[in-house]
This record gives sequence, C-alpha cells and structure tokens, in this order.
Amino acid sequence: MNEHAYSRSRNVEECVAGLHEALRAHGLTLPSLGVDPVTYAGYRPDPLIALGNCNVETVRALTAVLRAAAAEGRAEG
Repeated sequence: MNEHAYSRSRNVEECVAGLHEALRAHGLTLPSLGVDPVTYAGYRPDPLIALGNCNVETVRALTAVLRAAAAEGRAEG
C-alpha cells in the first residue's frame, strides 16, 4: 500500500472509530457503522462512511442526543 492509500485508510478508520466512541458515550450503537466498501475501493478521495440501519429505539435516542446538544449550543452561544 502506498503512503497516500495508507494515510487515507487510517484517516477513514479513525473517523469511524471516533464516531463509534462518541455514540457509545451516549449509550448508542449503530450496528452497521463502517466504511462504504464501494467508495473506499474506488478512486474517490473521500470514501463515504456508512451509518447503516438501526431500529426505532436507536433513532429516538440519537434524535434526543442531537436535540440536547443543539439546545446546549444555543444556550452557550
């Protein structure tokens, strides 16, 4: 693997891991979270991250976390 491909691979994996950790900090899991293999294998400079499918309970929990963060941001700003 050349240096550019290694750097891209590492960057993408770090992004996925960071999102996974942030979600876990709020008790959330996206079971299908990962790198989209089609865009990763291609020549795109920016492979897509697949957030995947999740159940209604997870969607509601994620919505609540995002709304709380938005409200906190408005209160601080």
